[in-house]
Amino acid sequence: TEEEIMIRDSFCTYCQEKLMPRILMANRNEHFHREILNEMGELGVLGPTIQGYGCAGTSYVAYGLIAREVERVDSGYRSVMSVQSSLVMHPINAYGTEAQKQKYLPKLARGEILGCFGLTEPNHGSDPGGMETKAKYNPSSRTYTISGAKTWITNSPYADICVVWAKCEDGRVRGFVLERGMEGLSTPKIEGKFSLRASATGMILMDEVEVPEENLLPHVSGLAGPFGCLNNARYGIAWGALGAAEFCFHAARQYTLDRIQFGVPLARNQLIQKKMADMLTEITIGLQHTPEMISMLKRNSCGKALDIARQARDMLGGNGIADEYHIIRHVMNLEAVNTYEGTHDIHALILGRAITGLQSFTVGK
Repeated sequence: TEEEIMIRDSFCTYCQEKLMPRILMANRNEHFHREILNEMGELGVLGPTIQGYGCAGTSYVAYGLIAREVERVDSGYRSVMSVQSSLVMHPINAYGTEAQKQKYLPKLARGEILGCFGLTEPNHGSDPGGMETKAKYNPSSRTYTISGAKTWITNSPYADICVVWAKCEDGRVRGFVLERGMEGLSTPKIEGKFSLRASATGMILMDEVEVPEENLLPHVSGLAGPFGCLNNARYGIAWGALGAAEFCFHAARQYTLDRIQFGVPLARNQLIQKKMADMLTEITIGLQHTPEMISMLKRNSCGKALDIARQARDMLGGNGIADEYHIIRHVMNLEAVNTYEGTHDIHALILGRAITGLQSFTVGK
C-alpha cells in the first residue's frame, strides 16, 4: 500500500544515513550501539504490528519491509530489532496480563528498556522440549524459584528484562518476565563471535531467582508459547535476509561494472552475468512467499541469501574479504542467521512432516 511504501522509504533513509556510517567500526570493534533502540523507538518501528500501548499498529508487510531495510545494513542490527519486537513485545502482548502490557510495552516501544528472549540452553538448541531450566512455585510467598541457564541470547548483556521459558513442576513450559537486578540473575556476554558483531550476545544464568507470581505470562502453556514467538520472528528474519542479499547483489553488480579486466568490464563476462541472473531470480522468488509458509520462507530466504552473499564475495575477488566492501560481513552474519530460529535442516524436517505426515525429529516417538 502507499502507507507501507512510505514507511519503507522513510526507514530506508534512516538506515542508510544513521546506521550505515556506524556499522564498519561497530563490527570491527564488536560494539553494540544501545542508542539505536531509542532511535528506532522514536521512529515507531519497535513492535510495529501491536495495536496500542504506544506501538504503531502497522501491517505485517510493513514489519517485513522494516526488517528488510535494517538488514540491508546489518543482520546484527535487525536481530536486535527482531528480538525486541517479536520475541519480547509479542509474548507480553499475546500471553500477558493487561497490567504486564501497561507496565512493559510502552517502554519497550520507545526503546527506553531493552529485552531478550531465553529459550535455547547449553544442552538444548533444536530440542527445546528437553529444557533443564526449572520453575518451582512457592505458595506461601506467591513466587516462582527459577534455576537454569540459557545461551546464545541476543541482547542479554544489556537487557533490562528477560522473557524466559522454564519447565514447571507439572512438566508444562511457561513464560516469565525477569527483571535485571533480581537476585541470582546474571547475563554474561559471549566473547569471540565472528558473526553478528554489532549486536550483543550472551547468556542468562539463573540461580534460584525469586520471580513474583504476577511476572508469569498466564495465557499460554507448553511449547506453543515460545514457538508462537519464533514464528513471528521468523517472518521478519525471512524479509531481513533478503535485504542483506539485495545489498550483496547490488554491490557485486556495481563492482563488476566498474572493474576492468582484459580491457572490458567484468560484468561483460558470461559467467558473471549468469551469477547475477541467478541471484536476482532467487531474491525475486523469495519476495513472493506468503506468511503462512513460515518454515519454507525462513529456510529458503536465509539459505539463498547466504548463497548470494558467497557468490558476491567471490565476484569481488580479493576485495571480497575486505570489510570496507561490506560483503564479507554479510557472509559471516548470514551464517548465523541461517542457523538461529530453526536451523536450515530443522525447517526441512518441519516441511517433511507437513508433506508426509510423519515425524522424523526423534526416533521411536
